[in-house]
Amino acid sequence: MAAPTDKTAIRPAATVMLVRDADHGGIEVLMVKRNLNSDFVGGAYVFPGGGVDPADGGAEAEAVCVGRSDAEASEILGVEAGGLAYWVACLRELFEEAGILMATTPDGSTLELTGATAERYVSHRSEVNASERRFLDVVAAERLTLDVGDLHYFAHWITPEGSPRRYDTRFFVATAPANQTAAHDAGEVIADEWIAPQDALRRHREGDIELIFPTIKNLQAISRFASAAELIEAARAAASVPAIMPRITVSDKGVRILLPGDEGYEEAYTEGRAPADTADFNSAVKAISHAANPDVPS
Repeated sequence: MAAPTDKTAIRPAATVMLVRDADHGGIEVLMVKRNLNSDFVGGAYVFPGGGVDPADGGAEAEAVCVGRSDAEASEILGVEAGGLAYWVACLRELFEEAGILMATTPDGSTLELTGATAERYVSHRSEVNASERRFLDVVAAERLTLDVGDLHYFAHWITPEGSPRRYDTRFFVATAPANQTAAHDAGEVIADEWIAPQDALRRHREGDIELIFPTIKNLQAISRFASAAELIEAARAAASVPAIMPRITVSDKGVRILLPGDEGYEEAYTEGRAPADTADFNSAVKAISHAANPDVPS
């Protein structure tokens, strides 16, 4: 049968894998839990992130960024212009969802959120999340500069056809700033946790947490690094990042996912059908995610 027509608009998005060295060796990554009422796999654990807003780009945003220009960011992403907005979106979403702000103060030191300063930024964050104030207004009022040079491009995933919402998502990695404590917003996300990638994958296999396919693949990718510095250096040195758009089909043979380059990818819908609705799609995503995270003996 003919391939289905998917008219769902694809929105640009950015997400960040914030990492730190674990006390027992290896790395930990910050993950947040989606609100249970989310259309797309509610309750899943993901990395902080979301859609790129118009205010994330432009001259105003570029003026408060250090470490990378819009031209440089756009070249890295392979877009004509506006690439820096993805970096700014990462930092904004990290602040909104987890309360962490990667920025430099007017005296040139890394922003620390402790004591009275932390209390002030809790108020800032509440205003931003309530749409009473823009993120860039907070940055300007505090005379901060955004450390976009500390964010490194890592992966590029496009939501499959059939999803109730579709995103063209750029994944980044960054080292967590010192003297800041993550705290979920109790709105879009309802929990936060620092976790070793291997532990997140194990807990998913055991049914303790829900993960989605791109999250699994990125956790698998970063799990091989022994330290945050090693991961950041690998991301910094990467020559290119391919775009990946999985295709999901549902048939009497079960749920299948195909990636670009897989046999049958171009004809993915000829033997099955696209998920019919949100519930069907979410069920397919869960089935595929569990298949993508097998229990591999150590």
